[in-house]
Amino acid sequence: MIDKEQVLALTDQGLNIFSHYLGFEVNLHRNFRSPFYDDRRASCHIYYDKKSSTYKYYDHGDPSYAGDCFWFVAQLRGIDLRAGFREILQIIVQELGLHILAEEQAKKPVATETLHTSTLSESVQDELPYSFEIQPFDDGLLAYWAHYGIYEDTLRRFRVRSLKSYRSQTKEGKPFELKASPTEPIYAYIGDGYIKIYRPNSSKMRFLYGGRMPSPYCFGMEQLPSKGDMLFITGGEKDVLSLSARHFHAICFNSETAQIPERIIESLQLRFRHIILLYDSDATGLREAQRQVGRLSAYHVKQLQLPLKGTKSEKDISDYFALGNEGADFRGLLNTLLSQMYTQTMMLLRSCEIDYDNPPDASKSLVAVNGVPLGTQDNLFCITGGEGTGKSNYVSAILAGALAQQRLEAELTLGLEVTPNPKRLAVLHYDTEQSEAQLHKNLGKTLRRASLTAVPDFYHSLYLASLSRKDRLKLIQESMDIFHHKHGGIHLVVIDGIADLIRSANDETESIAIVDE
Repeated sequence: MIDKEQVLALTDQGLNIFSHYLGFEVNLHRNFRSPFYDDRRASCHIYYDKKSSTYKYYDHGDPSYAGDCFWFVAQLRGIDLRAGFREILQIIVQELGLHILAEEQAKKPVATETLHTSTLSESVQDELPYSFEIQPFDDGLLAYWAHYGIYEDTLRRFRVRSLKSYRSQTKEGKPFELKASPTEPIYAYIGDGYIKIYRPNSSKMRFLYGGRMPSPYCFGMEQLPSKGDMLFITGGEKDVLSLSARHFHAICFNSETAQIPERIIESLQLRFRHIILLYDSDATGLREAQRQVGRLSAYHVKQLQLPLKGTKSEKDISDYFALGNEGADFRGLLNTLLSQMYTQTMMLLRSCEIDYDNPPDASKSLVAVNGVPLGTQDNLFCITGGEGTGKSNYVSAILAGALAQQRLEAELTLGLEVTPNPKRLAVLHYDTEQSEAQLHKNLGKTLRRASLTAVPDFYHSLYLASLSRKDRLKLIQESMDIFHHKHGGIHLVVIDGIADLIRSANDETESIAIVDE
């Protein structure tokens, strides 16, 4: 039976438990921010309580947050400490790999055959000496991984090996040995100075650790590219391998309940456009994913929930692929997530995308020369020239052609081919430069070109030179709206002196704004 004192003895009186769930190695002389609320000042610390001979947590910002490692885990997981103490012990043992051996197993002698050995210094705290013997992958050993679409090339890239045997000792110094069998294979995630054992078919001691585990432990970090689009944070190593086998980038920390260090997320945010939590679909995975998304909201970390039942055999991304789903199916889930993230953009996309089966109306030519369009509907046609070069006379010819119900002869429009206006849509002429008398004179010239004796009701020639620049633009905007509805549409708008609508044509911001308008 799991005992509280045994757990404390295996975790340096609870210090290792705090380090595991905080996501960093605890420094007794340095404060840190609270994991329970938005703590803007580092107000929490871990200290050694001589009275109970355990390490404890204390929050100077909120003294109600105080207690030992068991209280801390209970707070993180939302479990009642008194009623659920046995459950808390089970969680700690499982997630920290604290495998308390039965008495007869602890007394089992260590075999003496030669092994590939990597023994760490016993003087370093928490380092467990270990040794192992690697055996080559065969079809039987690879079959387990192949079920999830993981093959030997992926296993070797992530330094996953099959072991024939593994030896180590408990924190109390009791040696033990594990031997692989066809029904209980032993796989190892091998790191620099440490090892993590994985026994998928074993009911006990599925995970073991040897050497000194890095703090924080992060599997898959070495295999990430310098830049990428999406990075998934999963619940375990097998999930990382499943995604990588299908060309997705992924990492995992020691467990879903481990505190993800913000410094790592901050670094990864500079390398990847999207960081997405892909935790299990069971209650623990969903709860922890939501908690981490809240903690890391400043880094725009997202959550993707898999369409799985959340049962033991159907809860993670490895199970998702084992059920027959392919990379293309997973990309469909990602597309749905992105669509939800960019709802407003998707609405705009639908209105902007070209519908090939329903072609839009072609823009009609309004002013052309020898059949070559110069000005078309829905576009700007700009006429420039120095003072006295005849711009106003040129504009008058265009206006005359726009007033006629039939196309005027080329001599009357200075060689221009101007589309007539049989529907009597609005023709608007705004002048910001010339005097009122000169504008009246130009209006008479335009009417004579069009063979008209009176101003048509749909033609409006407006004198704006006396108005302020701000009022000119407002009058143009509002009068166009009025005349559009009054005459059933607009055929042509002339603004003689567009630069006079802004303070300075050399102001790039103002110039861009008036052109957009």
